[in-house]
Amino acid sequence: MKIGLYFGTFNPIHIGHLIIANHMVEHSDLDEIWMVVTPHNPFKKKSSLLENHHRFELVYRATENYSKIKPSDIEFKLPQPNYTVHTLAHISDTYPNNEFCLIMGEDNLKGFHKWKNYETILEHHHIYVYPRIAEGVVAHQFKNHPKIHKVSAPIVQISSTMIRNGIKNKKNVQPLLTNEVWQYVDEMNFYRK
Repeated sequence: MKIGLYFGTFNPIHIGHLIIANHMVEHSDLDEIWMVVTPHNPFKKKSSLLENHHRFELVYRATENYSKIKPSDIEFKLPQPNYTVHTLAHISDTYPNNEFCLIMGEDNLKGFHKWKNYETILEHHHIYVYPRIAEGVVAHQFKNHPKIHKVSAPIVQISSTMIRNGIKNKKNVQPLLTNEVWQYVDEMNFYRK
């Protein structure tokens, strides 16, 4: 199987994430998308990041009705701080019968040359890029790279920060979340303080 890995803190996961993941799996040669919940970096300030298990639960609830989109907590078991190149090596060793590809926004591609061992990632994995509105330009070496595939997906201007701020300021953000995610966020009283 060809699996796209979509990394994120998903704090919280929202309909924008699902729109992108669903579009990528339906309009490319990927068989599945794994939503990889990135753990809290122990060296960074905690801020408003929910505990790992809560964010995984949100992703699980958001994706359970999508047969081609799965939640993944594979990074929770890796030493921190972690780099994508290490996760890709680990996941490829753990599931040797699958081919893993990286999904990223165009904004991340613009800074991809700064990633740890980005050359190794490109050597072993394809990258699927969805459009984002962002400053800066994509480095020349990535423009027509045979392993970098631009997927014409809808541009989604929803952010988890916007949702957290909306909840904190008592705004109705319910349309931006699936019912299952909203119910959990509401019953657990997340992001209100």
